[in-house]
Amino acid sequence: MATTYRRFAQVEAVSESPSLSAWAAWLADDEQMVARLASLPRDRTQPNLVFAAARVLGADPFAGTVDLQRILQDRWDELVAIVTTRSTQTNEANRCATLLPHLADLDGPIALVEVGASAGLCLLPDRWSYRYDHNGDEHLLHPDDGPSPVVLSCRSDTVPSRTPDITWRRGIDLNPLSVGDPGDLAWLEALVWPEHEDRRHRLRTAAAAAATDPPPIVRGDLLTELPGVLDQAPRDARVVLIHTAVIAYLPAMARQRFVALVDELRSVRDLVWLSCEGATVLPGMADRLPPDRDPTDFVLARDGDPIALVHPHGRHHRRIDI
Repeated sequence: MATTYRRFAQVEAVSESPSLSAWAAWLADDEQMVARLASLPRDRTQPNLVFAAARVLGADPFAGTVDLQRILQDRWDELVAIVTTRSTQTNEANRCATLLPHLADLDGPIALVEVGASAGLCLLPDRWSYRYDHNGDEHLLHPDDGPSPVVLSCRSDTVPSRTPDITWRRGIDLNPLSVGDPGDLAWLEALVWPEHEDRRHRLRTAAAAAATDPPPIVRGDLLTELPGVLDQAPRDARVVLIHTAVIAYLPAMARQRFVALVDELRSVRDLVWLSCEGATVLPGMADRLPPDRDPTDFVLARDGDPIALVHPHGRHHRRIDI
């Protein structure tokens, strides 16, 4: 447990969120708090989840560790209730900016399926506008019906020339969130790191835009529901399966089962699999990456083969040749 929080402090959050890095460093060094966290179910101890719950209960990350310590000591039962009913469902729409170059490469109508869809904001890449920084030059790309109030920014070595033709979309999530539900939206905001005001603004704008026509999301386990959802996809569309920062939350055996399931599904129909996960999440991925990569980058892969290194929140994209 201490190792998990120390890595979060020193690697994952140190450059992105000094406040949460400080929280994690304090927790990692406090044996009493580590023991308290260890009493939670193993899949409920993620730093993002615990810290979001503490923020919902009023902890101010910019006030040092005093609020966090008070909540962990005095409001423990309330925090447990939150972390056992909520999940880490960071629905960062900006990740679409790293997916778009690869979606735009695909011909024909697309049936888009996302596992771990949260509130479905990444199921709408054709509804957002994009601002790409390519070698210092700005490139704007808008939906076919005109500019979107949501503009996603990304520094990229690849600039798509069009948005994808998505004619059908479905999500799968154990606990789908609704962008029209104030409680769900508050939870999504709590998952945004404190220093990231641009992400909070983007979340609110994207949620308001998506609320007018939200994508359908099936409630259930991705391993159980995925075959049935794919069967519903139109036969004249190219099915594209996506997920971003989802498989990391599965146990190791479930990750292997997911990869085997996708391979099986790809053997019986035309299916493109775009995954965006940490380097060590999918089996064998880390060994195929450039040695000079940023350890915090996610790996974008197509059909199990790494094709790009990307920022976890979609801020940059760099193709790789393996």
